Amino acid sequence: MMKKTLFKLRRLRRAGALLLVGVTGATQAGGGVMPSGIALVSASTAHGGMLLAPLDPVAPPLQTPLQNPLRDDVRPVTLAQLEDQLRRPELQASIGKGSIAVVYPNVEEPFRSAFIAMIQGIEERTKLKVRSYPVDPKVDTAELNATLKRNGTKVVIALGRQGLNATAGLDREIAVLAGGVLLLSDAENVMGISMTPDPAMLFSRLRALLPELKRVIVVYNPQKSEWLVKLARDAAKAQGLELQAHVAGDLARAAQLYPQLIAAADPRHDAVWLPHDSTTVEESTILPLVLRESWNSGVPLFSSNVLHVKKGALFAMVPDNVELGRTLAASALGVIAGDVRRRPLVPLRELQTAINLRTASHIGLHLGAVQQRSFDFVYPQP
Repeated sequence: MMKKTLFKLRRLRRAGALLLVGVTGATQAGGGVMPSGIALVSASTAHGGMLLAPLDPVAPPLQTPLQNPLRDDVRPVTLAQLEDQLRRPELQASIGKGSIAVVYPNVEEPFRSAFIAMIQGIEERTKLKVRSYPVDPKVDTAELNATLKRNGTKVVIALGRQGLNATAGLDREIAVLAGGVLLLSDAENVMGISMTPDPAMLFSRLRALLPELKRVIVVYNPQKSEWLVKLARDAAKAQGLELQAHVAGDLARAAQLYPQLIAAADPRHDAVWLPHDSTTVEESTILPLVLRESWNSGVPLFSSNVLHVKKGALFAMVPDNVELGRTLAASALGVIAGDVRRRPLVPLRELQTAINLRTASHIGLHLGAVQQRSFDFVYPQP
């Protein structure tokens, strides 16, 4: 019998110990990964769509959880219920035989650190060394499938673009949970956790910073972000906000919309949100345009990409990769325990927050030392 606290959830972020459980067969999708602590990665360039920039933490993580209302398709599981499941002798024996495996991109540092942090979180939750398989873009999926089956793998946690793509050839008997991938559409039928921040958490932070705010403006491409905007509508309503969503199917339309929308916005009551959408938040043309228009008008601009904070956005959220690993491990353990119901792709809730003090001051938001300590990253750096 393992110790009573073997799978103790040490950092509950929500009452009721909400755990997300998802499982699927062979899938394939694109995306990027974001690291925790000393580095930040977003989907954009080489190494499986990753761009790295250093992040220097200046404050401890938030001690007060942000509001995160339960979705109808997610069942809360209490700590006691989970521990009861995990005490089952057959489950403990199964885990010890390597039932959980991790597949992740075989990349060099500093990119590798992002995935290692997730694996660290997985092992902290399971209290066991998990089998990890670094894969190259041209991995032999048949050989990988044979290796996983030979080692008794029941659940694969696929990290990153290469990791998820490598699972496309696995037997359907092996469940796949995606993590560390910037999944922008639910059309891929992928189960797991997207790297895009949950709008509910973004809007909660926005309301805390700007309590007089009434409306959030977003420009998006439905082919990439329809699923996210649907969630955002409910999240905005829960915060007493109106979500004004505008469709732009290409870069030209986005470039046309932003100046019009920002010019008509009220700096006291409106804010612009930049989601993870490569069409409407294109980095070389659209982002500089939006940053300039926002700065000149005083309309607050916040983002789902923490790199934008360094460039002038008011705030953004960045993944806590160790905590993400813990959540993915809890989901995998749930699958092994017999919960094999299909779950939809869900946005990321394991988050830290970055703030740009210069931008905050520019729009009349002055944050004292106590408020600054509620953020994990502060720019410009002292």
